[in-house]
Amino acid sequence: MPRDMSDADAILRDIFGFDSFRPGQSEIVEAVSHGENVLAIMPTGGGKSLCFQLPALVRHGVTVVISPLIALMRDQVRGLREAGVAAGALTSANTDEENDAVWDMLHSGALKLLYLAPERLASSGTQRMLQQAGVSLIAVDEAHCVSQWGHDFRPDYLRIGELRRALDVPLAAFTATADAETQEEIVTRLFDGHAPTTFLRGFDRPNIHLMFAPKNKPREQILKFAAARKDQSGIVYCGTRAKTETLSQALNAEGHTACFYHGGMDPDARRSVEARFATEDGLIVVATVAFGMGVDKPDIRWVAHADLPKSIEAYYQEIGRAGRDGAPAETLTLYGSDDIRLRRSQIDEGLAPPERRHADHGRLNALLGLAEALECRRMTLLGYFGEADITCGNCDLCDKPAEVFDGTEAVRKALSAALRTGESFGSGHLIDILLGTKTEKVLARSHDTLPTFGVGKDLKRGEWQAVFRQMMGHDLMRPDAERHGALVMTEAARPILRGEATINLRRDSLEAANERRPQVRTLVSDEDAPLLSALKAKRRALAEEQSVPAYVIFPDRTLIEMVENRPKTLDDMARINGVGAKKLERYGRAFLEVMAGDVPDIHPARRKLAASDAGGIFDALLASQAQLVRGSCGTMKPMSCNAGQLAKIAQSRPRDETAIARIIGDRHAERFAESFLDVLRTAD
Repeated sequence: MPRDMSDADAILRDIFGFDSFRPGQSEIVEAVSHGENVLAIMPTGGGKSLCFQLPALVRHGVTVVISPLIALMRDQVRGLREAGVAAGALTSANTDEENDAVWDMLHSGALKLLYLAPERLASSGTQRMLQQAGVSLIAVDEAHCVSQWGHDFRPDYLRIGELRRALDVPLAAFTATADAETQEEIVTRLFDGHAPTTFLRGFDRPNIHLMFAPKNKPREQILKFAAARKDQSGIVYCGTRAKTETLSQALNAEGHTACFYHGGMDPDARRSVEARFATEDGLIVVATVAFGMGVDKPDIRWVAHADLPKSIEAYYQEIGRAGRDGAPAETLTLYGSDDIRLRRSQIDEGLAPPERRHADHGRLNALLGLAEALECRRMTLLGYFGEADITCGNCDLCDKPAEVFDGTEAVRKALSAALRTGESFGSGHLIDILLGTKTEKVLARSHDTLPTFGVGKDLKRGEWQAVFRQMMGHDLMRPDAERHGALVMTEAARPILRGEATINLRRDSLEAANERRPQVRTLVSDEDAPLLSALKAKRRALAEEQSVPAYVIFPDRTLIEMVENRPKTLDDMARINGVGAKKLERYGRAFLEVMAGDVPDIHPARRKLAASDAGGIFDALLASQAQLVRGSCGTMKPMSCNAGQLAKIAQSRPRDETAIARIIGDRHAERFAESFLDVLRTAD
């Protein structure tokens, strides 16, 4: 049985260092703590981990956390241990000593959270071990991995339902992106079809700025974007392994600190990049989608896509790695006609059944609709996930509305050119026909005699390229893999061709789109920037000493709050979000020294009372004692109580001299009790 829920507030404050829950967290924590089966869909950075870590401390027994990647597990375990929580992971990357330590904690009953990869459930010994370990809760992170329709399908996740039945304990599943089909399969696979208590906490990440741009010298576009965000941690996603390497070299040549990551690298090299990204400030990783699912770094300030992602779910998952700390973050997604052709062909040439290919085209269409949106991107994005009434103001189209024109006639001309040439050519040849360009290919096929030859001279070549790109984005035309990528008309285009519908397009010449860049969001004001840099330097030094990621010491958001509030004492420091009791004891003095210079030593007993009423009472008792060290007359033999005794008085608040004497002894009570009682009465 769980303990009283009032424990949750104390644990939130004392262990995790937060004064209050983020929106939507408290109800989930309460449901999980009370043993309900729960499905929680929360935006990345919305605090999912806390929603199972805190209940694990409220409930008796061990909580098993099924997590997809070793790096993710190790980061969370390190963070919990820094906060004073008994947590461990059993992974293939563990040393024998690490495994022995976890087993010892399990056998002694000290372990509260045990992290496992789903693949470990394939071992027959794992279930026996868990049955003997006193497991009281199963938490499933990245629960969309259980779904065939999810974008990160992991077959071993299918064993979790069997484990839940065998242990007969409640299960809490968490994910950031799950459409209706994926949610339905999660319920079927993990909860045997019995609907759990479901929390849909929205998908909105209002701190992330959304921006799309058509490709126009894409390497230069990425380099300009990174240059405006110098020394900020970022990720650049690329569609090919080769591009990760060349773009990484280009960034380094421009003075950035960058490295590449892809699935073809040696495992040790990949682990090295993961470790560097976790510990180094300002590092840029240029990667394929092989990088990121296990990234728990909260202070990634930007994510750029050098190529179009494969679906709207993949896009949202990938940009969601930015700004997990809630501070401002930015994104840029580049796309072009070649990206659309590639993604269509990957779907059509895959081995999936027809219904899956149809669904995948639909997901790609949703992403292309976002790329070619005419109004607020956040409204378009969240509308796909079923959310409405969104207030944005933080995307490129809210910064500068798109210039729109009636593209109906241009689309009809393009469709006519495709149909009159047997839907056997790509956009380049069709544009030559529309512009009346007598190329060798046009003349060889007598396409200069077509009625559509030269009818498109009102638009320039770049503008026609934008028209064709938008037509593919609106799924009016698709490249046909069986015809070597030739554009064919879809059913959606027929009403426009017949004059039964109209369509608006964006008049965004490639050059104009390339110039539309958001203003860089700064974390603090210019005058506060040196202090933030100094705090980061101290954090980095402490992290290097302990071989842990910098954010395990404190995330950016906590450092920013320090800069904004300028704490002068440990009491002040303890009120900063993210500074729990354990971290205050370990790091409070070091960060105060950075902000205020020399900081006097403080007794550990007093440090534990920081940010509580008892801390102020301790200080008053200490001051009162100082006046009576030689008695009220000032001539008696020196006498004082130790810090531990003063702390006990401050916490227990005895009501009479007898109670005080039980703490400090009769001889000391004779000198100090009356004065101490005055202090306690004043505090009341």
